Amino acid sequence: MQPSAVAKTTNLTASPSQFYRWQNYRCAYEVHQPINTTSEGVPLLLIHPIGVGLSRQFWQRFCREWYDQGQRNSIYNPDLLGCGESDMPHLAYTPSDWAEQLRYFLQEVVQKPVIIVVQGALLPVAIQLVQKESNLIAGLVLSGPPAWALMTNKPPKWQEKFLWNVLDSPFGSPFYRYARTPKFLRSFSTRQLFASENAVDAEWLNTLLAGAENLASRHAVFSFLAGFWRDDYTSFIASIGQPTLTVVGETASSISQDNKKETPDERLAHYLACFPQSQGIKINGRNVLPYESTTEFVAAIAPFVNEVS
Repeated sequence: MQPSAVAKTTNLTASPSQFYRWQNYRCAYEVHQPINTTSEGVPLLLIHPIGVGLSRQFWQRFCREWYDQGQRNSIYNPDLLGCGESDMPHLAYTPSDWAEQLRYFLQEVVQKPVIIVVQGALLPVAIQLVQKESNLIAGLVLSGPPAWALMTNKPPKWQEKFLWNVLDSPFGSPFYRYARTPKFLRSFSTRQLFASENAVDAEWLNTLLAGAENLASRHAVFSFLAGFWRDDYTSFIASIGQPTLTVVGETASSISQDNKKETPDERLAHYLACFPQSQGIKINGRNVLPYESTTEFVAAIAPFVNEVS
């Protein structure tokens, strides 16, 4: 196996981008393993967030730090359809679509149980995946999950369709071109994602700029903005028997103005009360903890992963 170009530590190796076909689409992923030793424990399956320029590259800092702290679990890091190096068909993507993609990935590529580590509002994808392939899910880590109201209230169908039609129109392309400019990306990241403006660094911005270069990446982003990920997941969550760890930032916020009054403590309490086998922790940072607070995030989830393994 050749070291990946993004592997900056002596404790990690990554295969070059690998590919599989799902529903005739070409989908990308990479596998990380500790160097000079064998993998141990249950592998991790990382689910990256959706946003302008976001892909599996979101997790590179986490992967390096995971092995720098002495962990030995293999890591499977896929690009969801519409993102990164995966195909980018012109579709209105739903959590069920991405969950089906990952279900196939688990069955045909990984072929063993995993612990899901899911970032932010892609939690519905993890929930759907547990419903579809429970036997291959050993546990879940929820990093900066959405405000609880966003997980229990489905917008009207007409609203989703209207927003999608507006975005998926001649208006959409120039809007996306503006949204992928350094000025916008820095401003949005500072206002919505990071606790510290200084944490919005060149590595973050350059990764987003590269990820958004292909204009076809807008379809996944527009699907997210239209709200296709929102639903009432209460009954699904209540049926999840796997151990679950929720990690919330000390200054966690919500992209929804309707939910701006929910405190981080209240958010954590909701998740602890509703996931049957749940534990939780707060750490420094805001909404992108694996990137902004990488060292603390790894230290927070490692005991849980080791316990499940």
